[in-house]
Amino acid sequence: MTEKTRTDGLPDTPSQTGSAHGVSSLAGNDRPTLKTIAFMTGLGITTVSRALKDAPDIGAETKERVRLVARQVGYQPNRAGVRLRTGKTNVISLVLSLEEEIMGLTSPIVVGISEVLAATPYHLVVTPYSPSRDALAPVRYVLDTGAADGVIISRTEPKDARVALMLERNFPFATHGRTDMGLAHPYHDYDNEGFAYAAVRALVERGRRRLTLLQPPQHLTFHRHMRQGFDRAVRDFGVETIPFDTVDIDHSLIDIRSAFESLLHAGAVPDGIVSGSGAATIALIAAIEATGRKIGTDLDLVSKVPSDFLGWLRPEVITMKEDIRHAGHELAKAVLARIAGRLPEDLQSLSRLEGS
Repeated sequence: MTEKTRTDGLPDTPSQTGSAHGVSSLAGNDRPTLKTIAFMTGLGITTVSRALKDAPDIGAETKERVRLVARQVGYQPNRAGVRLRTGKTNVISLVLSLEEEIMGLTSPIVVGISEVLAATPYHLVVTPYSPSRDALAPVRYVLDTGAADGVIISRTEPKDARVALMLERNFPFATHGRTDMGLAHPYHDYDNEGFAYAAVRALVERGRRRLTLLQPPQHLTFHRHMRQGFDRAVRDFGVETIPFDTVDIDHSLIDIRSAFESLLHAGAVPDGIVSGSGAATIALIAAIEATGRKIGTDLDLVSKVPSDFLGWLRPEVITMKEDIRHAGHELAKAVLARIAGRLPEDLQSLSRLEGS
């Protein structure tokens, strides 16, 4: 699990033994309290408490001073006490599949969410799960135990049982990806249809006419979006498709490399590839080079990527970035707004390619 962290070793209460400054260092398991912040700011405990709760009668300068000291000393409110007083946990649960770690998506989305939560009382808890197990279990646990005030999930399906359950329970949540359920819910998504269309267009502009797509798993919503963009572009530009359906971006890099090498040894060989994952593109590159081909000469490759690294290392690959950190920002803002009572229809956003 991942949470905001704190540091120990700063003053808590005036020393009972009398140090040079009248302050003793924190003992082993002591933690900073409101009294610590009050001592360091010269404010009353009630003022400090209200400043941290963003009370409207406390000035902005005072709030900022209190928050700065709270961050410096690593103050965290006692969750049990907060829950007893307010019924809230001040926790947002981010449920991520292990595939997202493999694809390099976990760190940027966690950073993005954490950056938004930093200015709030909320903490982030990351719960990983394996799709080979019950994907509904982590969400059901939060709902049944009250372990969080809101949930963020990803890798949505057209008919997503997790979304249906949280809507049924009227529980605040946001999804990284859309559904096809006819039910309004907060989401942030990337325009995978636009990506695939733009990728085909880029390949056609380089003279490529036999194209293939390494796509997401068929049970995920963004598979449909990416496939629609690819197929529409193929029709619009009048090019040929080479089927590549034995693996998808969730397969191991070894499996992807092996499957693509087999395709390149077959009779109908693509001269243009669209990849829905930056990590999977590494396997494609290995397969291309293992068969003696060269990107930019024998064929061209367009990849969706979560960062600039692939473009730096392999400038011959055409890359199109999905800003996962920005997605984290949007998802955090959406779930916080839903907790505050905003309508789900007002909490839906879509990132598009620049110029599309």
